[in-house]
Amino acid sequence: MYKTIIVHVDESPLLDARLRAAAWLANSHEAHLVGCAATGMSWPAYAMLTGSMAVSPVAEFDSLRSTARASLQRFAERARQLGVGSIEERLVEDENRDALLLQARYADLVVTGQDAGDAATVRGLPQYLAMHGVRPVLTVPPSYAGAPIADSVVVGWDGSAQAIRAIGAAMPLLARAGTVRLALVNPDLESGLHGEEPGADMALYLARHGVRVEVLVERTGVPVGEALLGVAGACGAGLLVTGAFGHSRYREIVLGGVTRLLLDRAPLPVLFAH
Repeated sequence: MYKTIIVHVDESPLLDARLRAAAWLANSHEAHLVGCAATGMSWPAYAMLTGSMAVSPVAEFDSLRSTARASLQRFAERARQLGVGSIEERLVEDENRDALLLQARYADLVVTGQDAGDAATVRGLPQYLAMHGVRPVLTVPPSYAGAPIADSVVVGWDGSAQAIRAIGAAMPLLARAGTVRLALVNPDLESGLHGEEPGADMALYLARHGVRVEVLVERTGVPVGEALLGVAGACGAGLLVTGAFGHSRYREIVLGGVTRLLLDRAPLPVLFAH
């Protein structure tokens, strides 16, 4: 079970989608929900940048703190409205990604907004946390309105270490799901990772954990990310689980990888682990 969940809090109008997802998870697992808001810059760095300016760096930095505090108040009020019983507000004087990276060490799951929908100040936050953090990251699209996340789940399975870690990280959700579809896209291209019956070994592993799982094999000419979103849409899934950056970051950028597509365009929450 997830017992401590951290959600990224800021002044974005898209915050509510994140809070709805985080609250659903916290209520489902009776978890402690931590809202983490960052000033966007550490005090020493801010003082160095503004020390030669006419304006007082102290006053300007206090404004950053006030903005973060207001976001945390909004978080706390909304979380209570959504029925969360255990809430904590954390204000961190640092950049968003470093603040979340540190706080995530002491949580089971990190909830962020979808990359394409957030302001430039936090652009790249989800993939940074997935790549460099030690906890799984759940990205939430702006359109999320509070539907149950784990009734129907699609798992993108390619036999990679990243996918294995994602499955382990999602196990508290998979074990409770009504249906889990283990989706393999063109497994024949990676036959050395799947064996004679693609998906069978992982399906058996999941079944031993009490997961109600079925294997779906997609043989298609469309990109893997598009294929996974197609499966999720056809199944009416509330969650997609996948490994993050299975290829090198360079190849992801050049080839337009699965992770990048899902971070930008997934219409449902996606749980990533690297």
